[in-house]
Amino acid sequence: MSWEPRTLAAVLAEQVSQRGVQRALVTPDGSTMWRQLELQARRVARALLARGIKHGDFVGLLCGNDDRWVASFYGAAMIGAVTVPVNTRFKAAEIAYCLRQSDVRLLILADRFLKIDFMGYLREAEPAVDHALPGTELPLLDHVVAIGDDVPRAGLGWDAFLASGEEISDDALDAAMQAVVPDDLLLIQFTSGTTAHPKGVMLTHDNMLRNATAVGQRLGIDATDCYFNCRPFFHVAGSTLSLLCALCAGASIATLPTFEAGAALRMLDQERCTFISGNETLFQLLIAHENFDRTRLHLRGGWAAAGPDTMRRIIDEMGIGRICWAYGLSEASPNVVLNDWRDDEALRVGGFALPHDGVEVRIVDDTTGKVCASGEVGEIQVKGWGVMRGYYKQPEANAKVFTADGWLRTGDLGALRADGRLRLVGRLKDVFRVGGENVAPAEVEQVLLSHPAVASAQVVGVPDARLGEVPAAFVTLKPGMTLDAEALLAWSKPRMANFRTPRYADVVTDFERIGMTASGKVQKNKLREHAIALFGLAN
Repeated sequence: MSWEPRTLAAVLAEQVSQRGVQRALVTPDGSTMWRQLELQARRVARALLARGIKHGDFVGLLCGNDDRWVASFYGAAMIGAVTVPVNTRFKAAEIAYCLRQSDVRLLILADRFLKIDFMGYLREAEPAVDHALPGTELPLLDHVVAIGDDVPRAGLGWDAFLASGEEISDDALDAAMQAVVPDDLLLIQFTSGTTAHPKGVMLTHDNMLRNATAVGQRLGIDATDCYFNCRPFFHVAGSTLSLLCALCAGASIATLPTFEAGAALRMLDQERCTFISGNETLFQLLIAHENFDRTRLHLRGGWAAAGPDTMRRIIDEMGIGRICWAYGLSEASPNVVLNDWRDDEALRVGGFALPHDGVEVRIVDDTTGKVCASGEVGEIQVKGWGVMRGYYKQPEANAKVFTADGWLRTGDLGALRADGRLRLVGRLKDVFRVGGENVAPAEVEQVLLSHPAVASAQVVGVPDARLGEVPAAFVTLKPGMTLDAEALLAWSKPRMANFRTPRYADVVTDFERIGMTASGKVQKNKLREHAIALFGLAN
């Protein structure tokens, strides 16, 4: 892939010049054309300048996927401001941490979303919002812009915010835009925090746009496609791998405020979406939904971060013959390896993919620190243009995540084949030891997923007096299927080594009540706590 570094505004301008009156974004509220989207982004950029936001300042964004999220992100990028997407599952203390840690100067937020009172959370985090800003709790927060009717005394409503930018001339806006370069920060991406406190990943225009372009080329997306986004835009899979991937290819993107399988199936049909992406859980939810009907899908491609069983089902049951396997992490912009859509189906189903050009991958033994030979399992480490600049204001975390010779530690386990293709084994932190044997949960989960009644599976290690830890399995079932825990355990025994076979099992309706991130990942730490309590294993 030939690559010329560009800014987000430059890519947007190019798409506007080529397809200005074609649709760029589809939401439940309607369609936005490319030229309209650029005009909306310019209005936001003017309003930010009118509030005193400058190149390098941080702008928080807390709302669902809609045209205002996109216009705000693009508008901030136009003037070199850095967007800080805030997770819509965060509570008051987490929102306060995110805004304080990332030095947010202006926050755009929905007053309420999914019946959650975000303005109430903000009042809890910074009471001065009802008096005058800045306050003492968030001393750098100068401005709050409210989407909705609940506008605090020290804030502005969305329409008033946009109107305030009318005083900014085209010349002033153009001057601000010309100062932005591809190596400027574009986003502070807070990690999902499945096992630890979220950290702010610093990603540049070049990081994200190059990753989005590389992904689009391997998937085969072009301007005729409509890409359905399953992910929240505050997650890097939603921003880079959906929104910016569509932007760089000139494709339209269709999105819902938040993912719900039934609504997603309706939009996939109504908008005749041709591409889709997501993790294993999201695809399993779509296939298992009572309204799933393959004949109403028009999908031809996309990517999935999923195991072989789910990849097989995506092809056979959803009819997505060009689906590709993907692996990445926020710290790498995020995609590291991805199949080309023309790869043999066996490679795509099996999860064997090459790194992008200019991105290097090596496997390192976590105990000895030595680079592993082909086929040996160890920690995946990454180097190249996709790697983040670092964690914002966290030098100790940066020292831990980068090796002495400059490689990014992913915390994931994998192996490289002789042909350079990566196979993912699981999370290094998820691995537990059963009587001296290492068990990667993903390996057990893949066996459980081959049971005809199982829709999804999650495995964690739980305490055991004799062996240290043993596997505990949780599964959801396909519609109309029945299975109890004892039957699942009995079925598992002849199919796995003794140390991998679950000792405990439970059939659950879903994992929401136990704990999931908004990006669709089960929080293994919370699942382990739930398992210990459920099976009476606390000391």
